[in-house]
Amino acid sequence: MIGLGSIGKRHIENLVKVLKESSITYHIDALRSNHTELDNVCAKHIMHQYYDINEIPNDYDVIFITNPTSLHYETIKNVLEKTKHIFIEKPVFDKVGYNISSLHWKPGNIYYVACPLRHKRILKYVKEEIVNKENIISARIISTSYLPSWRRNVDYREVYSAKRSLGGGVSLDLIHEWDYAIDLFGIPDKVYHMSAHMSKLEIDSDDVSVYMAKYKNMFLEIHLDYIGHKTERQIQLFTDNKRIDADLIKNMIYEYEGNKLIGTYDFGRDDFYINEMEYFIDCINGKCININTVENAYKTLKIALTEE
Repeated sequence: MIGLGSIGKRHIENLVKVLKESSITYHIDALRSNHTELDNVCAKHIMHQYYDINEIPNDYDVIFITNPTSLHYETIKNVLEKTKHIFIEKPVFDKVGYNISSLHWKPGNIYYVACPLRHKRILKYVKEEIVNKENIISARIISTSYLPSWRRNVDYREVYSAKRSLGGGVSLDLIHEWDYAIDLFGIPDKVYHMSAHMSKLEIDSDDVSVYMAKYKNMFLEIHLDYIGHKTERQIQLFTDNKRIDADLIKNMIYEYEGNKLIGTYDFGRDDFYINEMEYFIDCINGKCININTVENAYKTLKIALTEE
């Protein structure tokens, strides 16, 4: 494990649970940037700790890269010879301009970039039963929340999301939305993008990001922000015959026709991070195809960072 922040700790817990349920033996080490004492969540799972990437042995099955986004490229470059497979936290990089073809990828190995929302049952249903069967004329995606409320007892000004230099900002941080949008609709023909730090939040990264995308037969709007005092995450689909809202927090779908609610679908609780970890282990075991390679994730990044 390279990076033991909140997402790294989450992945450790989920990984251990999935491996135990699959009766797979494991040994977890960590590369750390400091010598602070590990909390109990990590300490009980970590066997060895390293503080220099050159100390890491060259025989790992998997390396998880969950350190700040700005460090991903160099980290990948330095561990490619040390592991068979790599799990890379999203977004894959902090900017465009990296030469990923120069990296020495090993044929047959899995290099997967996290895309947890794609592992939600509700989004799989949207793709298979709505997008693939309905004539979508327009779609609207929103992800809004209030950054200071993200983590209890944590100063929002100190988290990586607040710091542009670490790869923070809504355009990168909330790349989930572009990831699943491209999975649903493909690559758009044209993208218009506006983003900036607009609020009074004490951060130097963008806190509002708005996109308008044009496809051959539909439009797509995406709104991302750190300033919403009401948390929302949903996709609204407009067809010839109805409007369909998929609420990714409540895991509910609502269908409207003629200004009337005509149907609701409840997908229940869905631990999509566990779903993703199970999928990743299946990829390693040859049971699944990698749905988000570094190349695919880099294409998504280029769209998310389209300049105004």
